[in-house]
Amino acid sequence: MNKLGVHALVWEAGWSHDECSRAIARTAEVGYDFIEAPALDPGSIDVDFTRRQLEKNGIGINFSLGLDADTDISSGDREKAGRGTKRLEDAIALARDLGATHVCGILHSAFQKNAVPTTAAGVAMSVDIIGHVAEIAARSGITLGLEVVNRYESNVLNTASQAVEFCRRVNAPNVKAHLDVYHMNIEESDIASAIRDTGDYLGYFHTGDSHRGYMGSGSIDLAQVFRALVASGYEGPIAFESFSSRVVGQPLEGILGIWRNLWEDGQDLAAHALMYTRAQLKSAQETLKQAERSRLP
Repeated sequence: MNKLGVHALVWEAGWSHDECSRAIARTAEVGYDFIEAPALDPGSIDVDFTRRQLEKNGIGINFSLGLDADTDISSGDREKAGRGTKRLEDAIALARDLGATHVCGILHSAFQKNAVPTTAAGVAMSVDIIGHVAEIAARSGITLGLEVVNRYESNVLNTASQAVEFCRRVNAPNVKAHLDVYHMNIEESDIASAIRDTGDYLGYFHTGDSHRGYMGSGSIDLAQVFRALVASGYEGPIAFESFSSRVVGQPLEGILGIWRNLWEDGQDLAAHALMYTRAQLKSAQETLKQAERSRLP
């Protein structure tokens, strides 16, 4: 059964003690299984305090992050790659100490708009480093989710098929594709087919909608998305991700282009997303039973 989570930026812009406490409490109150916390700076997260809040509220945690230009492991620059390796190792240590099962996001390259395409040497360097980090993560039972994002946020993995190829090159059982319906809506020719074709390489999934607002209020055919997830047998985590200028500050506001309020009430947004996701999963599961129910006597 899929564990359902929500991104912390639905609640708070940072991870101070007060922000951490509120975000975790609200996630639990709505009924999610886990919170996805940003680990852009792993060292800024108070492990002991966060653990106490998770235990108090009875939920889990996973982490996501994106490397920056100075830590880009696909840059071909060994000094940058070294800093990126350290950032990823720190994120794995954080996840280990808080009992997380997944570290996801743009782990494979810089989270930025690029002016030039990636290179074969850069991809090879990224593959080697992800393989090294995967060995460390495996010791703590942690899966790495390589997020497939649109062309304005990375020049390495923009489609599900690229993520599958990357995972095959790494050849580690705990390196998986992290698909996000918002990005897939931009880059994929057929979202449902891309999900099915990813198959067992799919390890983490982000739900949302075309404008990153309320699920079902955009232009994505989410019914087909959930049917594809269920039909492919995906049982991994599903996290709802949504951004609004009401919460998100810099640098993410600028990188993601979050210039307007798509919602005012994070509690209502998150509750709606959980209800919507559960309903879509149930509908998709019932769809698979139709052939059996339609047999002639």
